[in-house]
Amino acid sequence: MSEGLEVQGLSHFYGSKKALNDISFSVHKGTFCALLGPNGAGKSTLFALLTRLFVPSSGEINISGENLLKNPRHTLSKIGVVFQQPTLDLDLSVYQNLTYAAALQGLSGLEASQNIHDALTQLGMQERAGEKVRGLNGGHRRRMEIARALIHKPEVLLLDEATVGLDAQTRSMITSYAHQLVEKEGLTVLWATHLVDEVLPDDQLIILHNGIVLKNDICKKITGKKSLGKTFAELIESHSS
Repeated sequence: MSEGLEVQGLSHFYGSKKALNDISFSVHKGTFCALLGPNGAGKSTLFALLTRLFVPSSGEINISGENLLKNPRHTLSKIGVVFQQPTLDLDLSVYQNLTYAAALQGLSGLEASQNIHDALTQLGMQERAGEKVRGLNGGHRRRMEIARALIHKPEVLLLDEATVGLDAQTRSMITSYAHQLVEKEGLTVLWATHLVDEVLPDDQLIILHNGIVLKNDICKKITGKKSLGKTFAELIESHSS
């Protein structure tokens, strides 16, 4: 299968509330896909399903050709994840945090050291390796979390609102890093956001609202001559009850 990520007929309920309503999409290998939606659209629910924190009420998830529901352990080894809320040990150094993450992935010795070196180099964090996380600014902490997600050389990288709380310049830098991982490393990236300025014209764009996929295409094909901000606002207004 050529897709890095494929979702088919995915639905999920919280009690009687339907958080995701029969959504389907695919993201080809080596593609940056922005998942754009307002707060409450279902983005975090989708990420919880993609990472097996929740089991879907119905539907299928395939990651790099592997079925998540049928073979969860092997399939999860193919993904790296950066969640919205930071999960770093502030009193350990960058390197110590990454060593711990490598151990959780079953890596040790020379392999762990090489993978940590590669991840830090990719994110421009080598010079920070010995610093305690508590002393890093928000942008460097996020870059470190992305480095941690790359420790085990995943094929698919999931980032859920990875720039929340960062200033505009730092947000742009982190978004640029994620695009570089696609261009230089061939990763498949799913980038969840509610901010239109984090989406580039050539990105694949999925617009999610009230648990439904409203649009799924290349961004500039969706917007036409309009700005993404105007297109997004009009779509959300027309599909809001």
